[in-house]
Amino acid sequence: MNPRLRIVAGVAALTVATVIAGAYLNPPNLLRVGANYSAKIICSNVFLASREVEAILHDDIQAPGDALLTAMRARVDHDQGIVRAGFFGLFGQGLAVHRPGTGCTVVPDGQIALASAHQFKPSPIPTPARNVEWPLGASAVTHPEVAKLLADDTLPGPGFRAVAVIHKGKLVGERYVPGFTADTPLLGWSMTKTVTAALIGLQVGAGKTALERKGLWPTKEGDGRDGIALTDLLSMTPGLRFNEGYGSVSDVTRMLYLEPDMAAYARSMPLDHPPGTTWNYASGTTLILSRLWQDAVGASSLAYPHEALFMPLGMSTAVIEADARGTYVGSSYMYASAQDWARFGQFLLQDGVWNGQRLLPEGFVASMQVLVPASQGHYGAGQTWRTGPNARNGSDGSEAKFDLPKDTYWMSGHDGQTVAIIPSRQLVVVRLGLTPSRLGYQPQALLAKLVHVLN
Repeated sequence: MNPRLRIVAGVAALTVATVIAGAYLNPPNLLRVGANYSAKIICSNVFLASREVEAILHDDIQAPGDALLTAMRARVDHDQGIVRAGFFGLFGQGLAVHRPGTGCTVVPDGQIALASAHQFKPSPIPTPARNVEWPLGASAVTHPEVAKLLADDTLPGPGFRAVAVIHKGKLVGERYVPGFTADTPLLGWSMTKTVTAALIGLQVGAGKTALERKGLWPTKEGDGRDGIALTDLLSMTPGLRFNEGYGSVSDVTRMLYLEPDMAAYARSMPLDHPPGTTWNYASGTTLILSRLWQDAVGASSLAYPHEALFMPLGMSTAVIEADARGTYVGSSYMYASAQDWARFGQFLLQDGVWNGQRLLPEGFVASMQVLVPASQGHYGAGQTWRTGPNARNGSDGSEAKFDLPKDTYWMSGHDGQTVAIIPSRQLVVVRLGLTPSRLGYQPQALLAKLVHVLN
């Protein structure tokens, strides 16, 4: 080879090696977000849902088509509860760990022992018996028309994994795709926000906080954040800066996948608008709510959702996951079976009463549904939606075409997770799966047909 060409080739090889070494030792944040996301999703689905690594990697990480995620590879240490993931298995240094009681967390700072310390031993909740009628058991009351609707794949939509229909307090229909059962815990994503609102409601009922309370956390004098009220956080109108955009390194992806203390990150956001004046859907806002109810409960806060909410409702599969510093990721990370999500929906339909016992203060569930004026008719004042998915994104108009009852409201999460609640029809419908919003699926069509056949 020509000596000059040899030198050029050597410089090029050295440059490539330097770039690769840099990406390995100090990966860019986008790679870190993708790797930590992959590690977290695999960790939760392996240790909470007992799914196979290969299926999770293929179906949940790679199949949706994100160019970065299609090249992710992972290693699972079942004995230590640790998952490592990376771009081609090398770049990004994704790390997640499983803890008893508090599920999985990303460990962006590498401090596994510190993250693992935030755990508890859950008291056992009996698994609902198959021969006992729902909600105390898991047995359904057969309804042929409901079964016919659920058998039509176009209604539960592309990528659905589980559907459960509750009418007048009875399970009247359910359907699961192969690989998922009535016992499989599934991620609710932002449906978790509504559960967080209920946990706040429990503290209101216990007299440990008040909806009008301000000065919620230490702030810099004069920065205006001490004027944020609990009601502002519940209605997504605190005025804090927060970018909820996905697909890049934004506030929400940085918080979920690069920050060990998510609540501290959310609290650090500056005030962009006077509290109560501007609506901004922000997962950081709900992380602040999580930290507030945990501070109100005190030392036993990690066990609190399990003991105070899941156990009374018989939600044997439900787990909310905490971050690496012990704050529950109440914006995004609750896993539960379709029937257990339905139990929570039925709990709201019954105004926070279960088995004759009032758990939420009277009127609190009604306040969760009150429209937030600044949300242009979409959002309720307690981490609920008053319009269903895609209607609020301008997809072929509003949901008026579905002619749903006016008291319909929703729990709604990323990739097609919904619990629809219609008090006037005594109807709760759960739909879970992996359905990116770009597909334009609207669960309102299924809900409208169920309303028709059940009334």
